[in-house]
Amino acid sequence: MTVSAPVDRPRRKRRPWSLQTRLMVTITGIVALILVGIAVAISASLGQILQVNLDAKLQQTASLTVQTYQRMQAPFGSGATVTAADTLAQVRQQGTLFIVRPFNGAASGAVVESDGTVTELSDDQIDEVLGQLTRAGFDSIDIHGLGEYRVFAAQLQGSGVVVGLPLSEVQSTIAQIVAAILIVTAAGLLLVAAAIVLIVRRGLRPLRAVADTATRVASLPLSEGAVSIEERVPAGEADERTEIGRVGHALNTLLDHIDSSLDARQRNEERMRRFVADASHELRTPLASIRGYSELSLRAIRQAETSGGSVRMTVDTAGQSLERIQAQSLRMTTLVEDLLLLARLDEGQELVYGSVDLTRLAIEAVSDARPAGPDHEWVLEVGEEPVVIAGDAGRLHQVAANLLANARTHTPEGTTVTVSVGRDGHDAVLRVHDDGPGVDPAVKDELFERFSRADRSRARKTGGTGLGLSIAKAIVDAHGGTISVASVPGDTTFEVRLPARPADPPA
Repeated sequence: MTVSAPVDRPRRKRRPWSLQTRLMVTITGIVALILVGIAVAISASLGQILQVNLDAKLQQTASLTVQTYQRMQAPFGSGATVTAADTLAQVRQQGTLFIVRPFNGAASGAVVESDGTVTELSDDQIDEVLGQLTRAGFDSIDIHGLGEYRVFAAQLQGSGVVVGLPLSEVQSTIAQIVAAILIVTAAGLLLVAAAIVLIVRRGLRPLRAVADTATRVASLPLSEGAVSIEERVPAGEADERTEIGRVGHALNTLLDHIDSSLDARQRNEERMRRFVADASHELRTPLASIRGYSELSLRAIRQAETSGGSVRMTVDTAGQSLERIQAQSLRMTTLVEDLLLLARLDEGQELVYGSVDLTRLAIEAVSDARPAGPDHEWVLEVGEEPVVIAGDAGRLHQVAANLLANARTHTPEGTTVTVSVGRDGHDAVLRVHDDGPGVDPAVKDELFERFSRADRSRARKTGGTGLGLSIAKAIVDAHGGTISVASVPGDTTFEVRLPARPADPPA
């Protein structure tokens, strides 16, 4: 006989309660406990008050019954016997219980029924009552066939008496009050629960809107490509005056930042692709030239070897090819050095700080530009006091040289180029102005981008590699400054702003 081992079935995890359910259950439970506590307290207080009133009524009834018993006993003398039924026949108060036990006689007891008739108690009932009494005064007992009674026991001369009133009226009143309280409590709980549901649902509606918005955003493909996050928490659910509304507002702000970051990422990717394409194009041209001239030189040498051609012609051809190869190598070296400079500037390297006289730097840059552009008119505007800043003199000279070379290259002969240096608040300002045709509006926004040039043909005569202004911007940014351009036909100004050192105090 084979006994199979019991299979342990995985327990299903209970589904967690939502925040709304927990709030409603918690608040409703607390309110229910409060209402039930109030109901219990009211019932206990009313019960105690009714019992005090019953005790007062019982005391009055006991006083009346005992007085009647004593008055009826007196005419008969000490040997006469007055029973409880005889006494109650005179009192006739509904529900009154009376038991008398003379010291020299048998105990008797009777009760007044609801219709006013007097019924004598049996011996067993009398013994049951007397057996439950343990002390004089007020007490509560249960009598078989009659129910619960509130009794008062006392000792008289020659006998003991017990007077009681039924507790049924008090219990009935308490039951009615408790039932009324329970009904009112239940109705109140229903109303409170409905109000709590409405309030909690309304209060958590902004949070649900936040969760729904976050869920929709999470389902968007954000890993690649042009991404625009249009999802936002509705303005009505993002009120900063409420706690949950601040969460919605914070999510909207976060989504704005993410959206702008994704746009910046896409622009950077596009710029990087364009940069790689431009760099490849710029490097392909000299490499193709080097390869072509190398093949031309080899071909000339091989022809001379096979056909016995002129050695002089072969040497001349090889020399020209080597000169072109050298020129293209120098061009490619310059391009690679510029790219390396940009990469190091992006990493915060390549700067050696020192004291730089921006006025002297402008004078030297203009002096270097005049021989290169003799057909332009060069004007220098500087003050008597030098403008001193903290920076890298070599790199800042490169900025000025690039701006002057840009003005010389992209303006016709006879153009006036004005270089000025001055202070503007806490900034040192270098301006290069020309009255040439201006910057093409189509390329103005991307003028400082890498490989950005006004001449799309990439001709060597009208422009370089397109890295001059991007290098100038990188150097200025590394110094904590700004570079900008304002251009209309006949009025173009490149402005460089750099943090200036405070002027020296007068001696």
